[in-house]
Amino acid sequence: MNTRNLYSVITGSGSYLPPVVVPNKKFVGQSFYNEDGTKIETPGEEIAEKFEQITDISERRIAEEQYTTSDIAAIAAEKALEDAGFNREKLDYIIIAHNLGDMKSGSLYPDIMPTLASRVKKKLGIKSHKAVAYDMTFGCPGWTQAMIQANYYLKSGDAKSALVIGADTLSRAMDPHDRDSMIFADGAGAVVLEAVESDEPVGMLKHVTRTDTEEHLDLLMMGDSYNPELRHDQKYVKMLGRKVYNYGLTYVPLVAQECLEINNLTLKDVSKVLIHQANAKMDEAILKRIFRLYGEKEADFSTMPMTIRTLGNSSVATVPTLYDLVTKNQMEGHALNPGDYVMMTSVGAGMNINAFMYKMP
Repeated sequence: MNTRNLYSVITGSGSYLPPVVVPNKKFVGQSFYNEDGTKIETPGEEIAEKFEQITDISERRIAEEQYTTSDIAAIAAEKALEDAGFNREKLDYIIIAHNLGDMKSGSLYPDIMPTLASRVKKKLGIKSHKAVAYDMTFGCPGWTQAMIQANYYLKSGDAKSALVIGADTLSRAMDPHDRDSMIFADGAGAVVLEAVESDEPVGMLKHVTRTDTEEHLDLLMMGDSYNPELRHDQKYVKMLGRKVYNYGLTYVPLVAQECLEINNLTLKDVSKVLIHQANAKMDEAILKRIFRLYGEKEADFSTMPMTIRTLGNSSVATVPTLYDLVTKNQMEGHALNPGDYVMMTSVGAGMNINAFMYKMP
């Protein structure tokens, strides 16, 4: 193959949406605390109602107790391999993005050795020693960054294929006394990437990534429970929600604009924006600001399919899950056709933001 004409194309996708549904009313009886340890006296019904108004989340999915992150990752990967009709023994890379490894139900221990990718390889029954398996930890943008990295392998000619997975069970790492515990969910998404030769650009195009640590390092981190009686060595996922919102609203539109510019595209060329399902109101505000950067007063929300209302924020799994659902015609009013340009973008712990353009084959 001529490496100048090699492109990374998604040939199959799969996702795992856990069957356990947790509606907002499940949180009504919980005791919530402020960051300073004082108890929040607001009635539970009012807390749940306000939470839904802010995030648009009405329910979320969580993994079955017997499943770990690598289990649900393997399920999504199996679906992707089947969808692609790909011989798993021919895989060159297996990359899985996650945050806290195989944290078992009821435990706060982040089990990450051996790597989840190695565990998934074993679960998939792949025997080839040439299938190199490793993990990507990059916060919520982990799957999009793993795709960017896999693209380098394929375009260089070093590899012909990669299985790229995003999976998380962050619901198990949430402080039950923190209102942010209602945001996170569990899930997994996966794609098979294959190198194809083409005279015209297709598949993954150019990308933009940034990391901001000087002022934003601890906007998402591990920290103590807000309940003073539970403050010990155990750590939970903590988020400075307002600051995360402002960070995303400030920088994601700029990354999106830069991504379009380096690909010699404009906003009008984009058919869909698959954005990390962090918070519906934040994502809507981000899209509005992107449109304003191009002189458009009104945003076209038909370009941005959303799953967060019923699936919650499953971190690294949100973007690949979106892609899978849209391409499988499982999201009413949304479809992708040959030649369509798709932007995939995410923001999360680090703080990290990335975006890449994808042209449907």
